[in-house]
Parts: sequence; C-alpha cells; structure tokens
Amino acid sequence: MFQQKPIHFPNLKTVLMVEKFLQEQRRPVSKNTILENIPKKTMRQTLNIILEYLELSNKIYLGDKGVEWVFDEDKKLKTLLKKATDSF
Repeated sequence: MFQQKPIHFPNLKTVLMVEKFLQEQRRPVSKNTILENIPKKTMRQTLNIILEYLELSNKIYLGDKGVEWVFDEDKKLKTLLKKATDSF
C-alpha cells in the first residue's frame, strides 16, 4: 500500500488540515506549496502518506501539474442522511 515504510503515521488532525487546504484551492498545487501553507509543520514523508491515502480514497488527483482536489460531496445526500439520523 505505501511506497515506503513510514517512520510514523500522520494523525487525523494533520490529514484534515491537508484536506481543508486542498479543498480551498482552485487549481493544482505542488507539494511544496502544501507544506508551506498548512498551519502545522509537517515532514514530506508524512505529507506523502496523506496524499497517498487521499488518492486511494479518490479525493485527490496527483498529476504532473500538482495535487488537485476532485472529490465532490453530494449536499443533497448529506441532507437526506442528516434527516434520517435525526429521526432516531
């Protein structure tokens, strides 16, 4: 699954931070741009693990021009699920 054996795995807070940053971008960004702009200092190996996970879950596209967010939340489905769970 992982291209290299990780020293440690990223925590959820770091993964969410990277996800949020990528969702806010309008075009592909480089890994360096991600590392420079997320609030927490992160090792490149940790970022690579996060990006690999996001790519496997079909949330990002890793291309020649950088990393791009491609996942689109279905707001209608989210609303229906919320209504369904509120009734319990």
